[in-house]
Amino acid sequence: MDAAARKAQMDKPFSTAQFEPPNVVAHETVYRALRLRILNGEISPGTTMTLRGVAKTFDVSTTPVREALRRLAAEGALTVSHSGRIFTPVLSNDRIEELAALRALIETELASRALPRAHGGLIERMHIINQRISEATARKDPVAYIRSNLEFHRSFYLRAQAPAMLAMAETVWLQLGPTMRALYDRLNRQQAPKDHNLILAALRAGDEPTLRLAVRSDVTQGLRMLMG
Repeated sequence: MDAAARKAQMDKPFSTAQFEPPNVVAHETVYRALRLRILNGEISPGTTMTLRGVAKTFDVSTTPVREALRRLAAEGALTVSHSGRIFTPVLSNDRIEELAALRALIETELASRALPRAHGGLIERMHIINQRISEATARKDPVAYIRSNLEFHRSFYLRAQAPAMLAMAETVWLQLGPTMRALYDRLNRQQAPKDHNLILAALRAGDEPTLRLAVRSDVTQGLRMLMG
C-alpha cells in the first residue's frame, strides 16, 4: 500500500461498528427498527411477535432478536406473558390514566423550560410540522400522523435542555405507541389537533400559563377518550 492509499485509509470516518461482534450490531439494528415502529404506531395493540418471525423480517439469527425484544420489554414497549408469548401491550384504563398523567406532568414542565428559548425559527419549524400533520390526516396516514405529532413535541422540548426529562417523556411515548394507533383510528381525525394551534399562539405570546394548559390538554384529552 503506497503513502496515498495509507492516508486515504486513515482519513476514513471512524466507526465502532467495525469492531463490534456481528450479533451486537444486528441486535442494535433490530432494537432500533422495532422501537421506531412501536413508537410511531406502526404496530397495533395485542400484536404477537415471535423470535423466528422477527429474525426472518430482519434477516438475522434469533440471538440478536432475543436481546432486542428483551430490551423493549424492559422499557415497557412489549409484554411477555408467563407462557413466553411476546406482544405489544393492550393497556387497561388505569394504565392509560397513569401514562396520561405522566405526560401531563413531564411535558408541561418541559414546555415551561423550553419557552424562554423558543425563538422564531423554532416556532416556524413547529408550524411546518403541524402542516405535515394536517397533510397526513388528509391522506388518512396514521403512521405519518403519529410520527409528525411526536416530532412537533420533541422539536419543542429539545429547547428545554433537560435530557433526562425528555428521555422519560420518550419512554412514555414508546409505551403508548400502539395505543396511539388505536386512538387515531377511533378519533377519525379531520385536521391537526386544535391544541397545537393554542401551543403555537402561546409560544408567540410568551404566555406560560396558557402554554401549560394547552400542552396538558393536548397530551391527555385524546387518551382519556379511550377509557370506557
